[in-house]
Amino acid sequence: MSAGVTVAVVAKECRPGRVKTRLTPPLSPEQAATVAEAALQDTLSTLTALPAARRVLFWDGPARKTPDAAAWETIAQPGGDLDERLAFLFDAVTGPTLLVGMDTPQIDALILEAPLTAWPDQVDAWFGPAADGGFWALGLREPDGALVRGTAMSRADTGAEQLTRLLSAGLRVRFLEELTDVDDAASAASVADQAPESRFARAWRAAALELRS
Repeated sequence: MSAGVTVAVVAKECRPGRVKTRLTPPLSPEQAATVAEAALQDTLSTLTALPAARRVLFWDGPARKTPDAAAWETIAQPGGDLDERLAFLFDAVTGPTLLVGMDTPQIDALILEAPLTAWPDQVDAWFGPAADGGFWALGLREPDGALVRGTAMSRADTGAEQLTRLLSAGLRVRFLEELTDVDDAASAASVADQAPESRFARAWRAAALELRS
């Protein structure tokens, strides 16, 4: 069993016009940024409460402005496509590492209990599939950017391609629960229903109320 796990959240500055652009319309850029910030806060809050040897905010932006990340180490994202950026992170860390996105605010302790508290010796990688065909989490016992670099991102077969690469490398993979990423209005409404007491859900409902007023 692994002694300690690094947990990393890949995130970007929640600035209007820069995040969650597929929510506009129906939301305004300002509303979309508020919803994205709430999703990030929920994600960080959940992960801060869970055991980890190291917490890394893999940040895309000029400054870190998220209070929930006060205790997190920040690593700046480099330029390049998403696969190159994720590969950079996995090359920068050592030891078992679990990478999580900022678009699944419905995650809870139960979903992440196994990789963060009891990573079995017979598991080399954790894979969290997303409902849209991507993946929301990726854990590697021995981080290696080459396992990610070159994966075609933001496609319906991204998850399948990434999983194939892990298996082709001979890794023993265990699955996490499939989750829905907050991407468009339909997925945002679905996630808000799954976690109705979350900051994300409150921000989504407030934005929807403004649209109806």
